[in-house]
Amino acid sequence: MQVRWLIPLGAAAASQAAFATQYLSVQQAQQQAFAGTGEFRVVPAPDAAVAAAIGAPAGWSPQIFAARAGDKTLGWLIVDQVIGKSEAITYALALDAAGAVISLEVLEYRESHGGEVRMPAWRRQFVGKTASDAAALGREIKIISGATLSCRHLTEGVQRLLRLYQTVLKAQA
Repeated sequence: MQVRWLIPLGAAAASQAAFATQYLSVQQAQQQAFAGTGEFRVVPAPDAAVAAAIGAPAGWSPQIFAARAGDKTLGWLIVDQVIGKSEAITYALALDAAGAVISLEVLEYRESHGGEVRMPAWRRQFVGKTASDAAALGREIKIISGATLSCRHLTEGVQRLLRLYQTVLKAQA
């Protein structure tokens, strides 16, 4: 019995293995979005009812930080994860006090393909967007060939975090 065909399959599977690349830490993302701000207060994650109301998956637990200067809230940095094709993408969304996107940063990317979502031109498409903007993939947000699922899921994640601002964070501004 010959089993030579298993060797090429194993080599192909190994070449498709996901790898993690960390681009920024949470602290670096905070300082990039809110330069000179020294105070970031942790905001508790929303409860399950709020998460369900904004369309978040079960067990969703983003990290939320309020950027503060004295008694004034300058905005928020929210760290979340979405699934690219099959692996998690950790990203940080910075919002100003009015809920408009300041920046979108990919903190850690674990897929073997689709890392083009880290390109500044693609991420800049979100700047200025609010919960009332459509930010629809394929219209306002362009799709990158070869990174379709990463684009789709990051766009959905940003939309979810904008709804979180509208539902919870806006009242805390």
